[in-house]
Amino acid sequence: MTATPLLELSDVTVRLAGDDPGADAHKTVLDDINLTLAPGEALGLVGESGSGKSMTVRAVTRLLPPGSRLDGTISFDGEEVGAMDAGALRRYRDNGVGVVFQDPRAHISPTRRISAFLTEALIRNRGVRRKEAEARAAVVLAEVGIDDPVRRLRQHPHEISGGMLQRVMIASVLLAEPRLILADEPTTALDVTIQAEVVGILDRLRRERGLGMVFITHDLDLALAVCGRVAVMYAGQIIELRGATELHTRAAHPYTLGLLGSRPSIEQRAERLDAIRGRPVSAFEAGNGCAFAQRCAHVQPACHAVRPRLEPFHGGLVRCHRVTEINARETKS
Repeated sequence: MTATPLLELSDVTVRLAGDDPGADAHKTVLDDINLTLAPGEALGLVGESGSGKSMTVRAVTRLLPPGSRLDGTISFDGEEVGAMDAGALRRYRDNGVGVVFQDPRAHISPTRRISAFLTEALIRNRGVRRKEAEARAAVVLAEVGIDDPVRRLRQHPHEISGGMLQRVMIASVLLAEPRLILADEPTTALDVTIQAEVVGILDRLRRERGLGMVFITHDLDLALAVCGRVAVMYAGQIIELRGATELHTRAAHPYTLGLLGSRPSIEQRAERLDAIRGRPVSAFEAGNGCAFAQRCAHVQPACHAVRPRLEPFHGGLVRCHRVTEINARETKS
């Protein structure tokens, strides 16, 4: 008997309203997204800016802009998120799913103490007394690596570093005791050393608490280190999905191969890094054919005419008309 996925996206397409309110000018930003996440699993979403990673988070949390259209279904533990009434949606956001944003200073009020930010939901939604809520907050702050947590609770956001403030953001999510964490580029604004510490905290707590996690990043190496599976996104689509180890060693889509080839190496000296030519496109710019066709070195006329489907290939899923031919060539070379 197959267990119910913790999170499941089936044929999800999102269109945002255009600038002209009198015209039906919706623009597609997510196109045919299919994903599942098991309890306790870490899934990476990787891609360039504009690929649809953060919009996927907004769709999962039902926080899309006004006028948006969502087709397909998003389910959490077997319950369709789009069909939730106000009460169920509030419980889902308060206790089911927690979001760690990339810039904590944009989401934590600079005029309130850390204690107010961390305890508000416990006091308001769960009826926890303030003293007990602060005690719980201090415990979780220590759990995410913040020293002297009682003193930190009395401070304002401007009194602590960016890395420490991101730990506060993680603590706020853990206090809600969610079953799913959506980490939306949580290390973007941090230096490399602090990045490693924050990612280590998220990964450790996920394992200890058995949480599902969707880890969103533009850093492919980071996703490979943290996640069991990785979905590569381009122009609002998933263009490759496979296990992290397999993606590192057996990537098949030309875009994924380009991302892997553009990384610097400590083992080889190079005058210049390889780069994927052209610019990334949004889903509404992609046209009828393959979204990557304008930048692909292997493009053929058919690639511009017919949109490829996400289909099984060598233990993963790949969206490419020529994947068999390209990989046969790569193997021979």
